Amino acid sequence: MQLHASPAASTTTRPRVVVAKPGLDGHDRGAKVIARALRDAGYEVIYTGLHQTAEQIVATVIAEDAPLLGMSILSGAHLTVVQRVMELLRLHDVADTRVLVGGIIPQADIPQLEAMGVDAVFTPGTDIASIIRTAESLLTTSDTTVGQTC
Repeated sequence: MQLHASPAASTTTRPRVVVAKPGLDGHDRGAKVIARALRDAGYEVIYTGLHQTAEQIVATVIAEDAPLLGMSILSGAHLTVVQRVMELLRLHDVADTRVLVGGIIPQADIPQLEAMGVDAVFTPGTDIASIIRTAESLLTTSDTTVGQTC
């Protein structure tokens, strides 16, 4: 007997999110923590695993029909990787995918990421609840000014 309805048990489709670890970065604890928090918040999470290319990430977004992509980048290659992912999203006609980036991102690079089309950037110490709220906001509005930076 189920006493409390969980998001997974609801009759509505759970929102899908791809959580990706691009490049040679081998540290994925933070990505796994965020993936679990999103899952616990009712999202269907597709975690790509380590060492993904931009092409693999976009292929996963397309294959999984995910409206939200989160990338965790700790390697310092965020500008190059994000630029390529955004180019591929446009090329494959899925530029409406909402994009979150988290990791070791210098404050000076955040405006460049936002100019590329990233919807929100999260740096170390960001409260997980604010990431969840941002994801919810991005999926419930077509307004592109949500861009929370933490």
